Amino acid sequence: MTTPAVSEAVPFDAHGVAPIPAADRDCSPREQFWIWAGANLAPINWVLGALGITLGLSLLETLLVVAIGNVLGCALFGLFNVIGHRTAVNQMVLGRAPFGRRGAVIPGLVQCLLTMAWVGVNTWVVLDLVLAVLGKLGIEGGIGLEYLVAAVIMLAQLGLALYGFYAIRTFEKYTVPLTVVVMAAMTVLALSSADLHWTAASADTPADKFTAMTQLMTAIGVGWGISWLPYSADYSRFVRPEASSRSVFWAAALGMYVPTVWLAALGACLASAGTGSDPSALVINAFGVMAVPVLLLIMHGPVATNILNLYSCSLAALSIGIDIARWKLTLLAGVVASAVLVVFVRADSFGHAFDSWMVSILVWISPWSAIVAVDYLIIRRGRLDVAGLYAANSPYGRWNVRALVSLALGLVAGWSWQYGLVPAMQGPIAIAMNNTDFSWLSGSLVAGGLYYLAARRVVVTSPELSLGGR
Repeated sequence: MTTPAVSEAVPFDAHGVAPIPAADRDCSPREQFWIWAGANLAPINWVLGALGITLGLSLLETLLVVAIGNVLGCALFGLFNVIGHRTAVNQMVLGRAPFGRRGAVIPGLVQCLLTMAWVGVNTWVVLDLVLAVLGKLGIEGGIGLEYLVAAVIMLAQLGLALYGFYAIRTFEKYTVPLTVVVMAAMTVLALSSADLHWTAASADTPADKFTAMTQLMTAIGVGWGISWLPYSADYSRFVRPEASSRSVFWAAALGMYVPTVWLAALGACLASAGTGSDPSALVINAFGVMAVPVLLLIMHGPVATNILNLYSCSLAALSIGIDIARWKLTLLAGVVASAVLVVFVRADSFGHAFDSWMVSILVWISPWSAIVAVDYLIIRRGRLDVAGLYAANSPYGRWNVRALVSLALGLVAGWSWQYGLVPAMQGPIAIAMNNTDFSWLSGSLVAGGLYYLAARRVVVTSPELSLGGR
């Protein structure tokens, strides 16, 4: 097997995008749970629940949509983690099987840019929160303080991400349990003084409620788990080979589900009590100066999320053949993240801005993930020629036109039933159907269905490598 040489783009990660040797796969499913729990135990997830109230749903309706929607989204996420565990290959390289060696560059490039943008989104949440708490204490520093806080946060994120998976695993394993305890105490404190309104809703008609539910389902129900699919195998490839597929699935799925639904429910409760949807408002109004002792722990979630973004960004860059100096890749990531940061800072409503962001990224992730799942589970029946993923004369070819055409048509289908706040992201079917949003479903069904019909006659060329589960 021809594997790529270690690139200076990830100097502290000796593995790069090559398959992880069995001797180095020492991560346990429990440690995987802490990785994903830490990435989602963040103030940004409070906005997920608050968005339901903003869209006009009642507290009870919001909780049901978030809880039920994430069952499907997190189950898909768990499935993709199992694929990474069975192959020991990162997610963007796995994409070479359905798309071809060169064709996989397209989704790999999108993932590279996406991870950079997420750093900006998550940094804004932390920056806004820190400045709000400092303002509550009477500490005002203007632009200078804002730059200082942003620099400290970014340096912490970059320091962990540059050292790769093992640093990320250690950071999450020892910090997340303590964060869980603190967040539990904060949850009790917040809810004990909140005046919850379980059935009050601004959406009056059944049609309006259904529309709001579909938009919430896309942004933070099914959509939240789907938005993490391009990252999944990057980390599950380190899980020890003897671990069962079932344990890997449940560790990843519950690591995503528990903190997402928990914090979204907290955000919905606080928003229903009239504290708004802005993260800083949720914290300040709920905890006041009591937020100060736990400020660093509140910051843990977004930092834990961004170290995954930065690490997966470097893997995506290596997967598509980019081999540049680390500082250049870091600079590019910082520029893109800063641009996204400016957009969110200038937004009138963080909740609505976040909704538009989620809608825009799901329109490509849904059809892409459907093709990857259909290719691995149905077309190849869980069998991959791992060596062929890296070979110059790959058995998967340079370009898989069937997959690329299916992806393109899936994008069109997703956009057609997409309803974002920007007119360009409001598809004709969505408008005709009372502004409902089923972009994740339409994109997945069209892309996955077309790819299956076009590729179902493909013969698996490596039957000797069976990656069936236990």
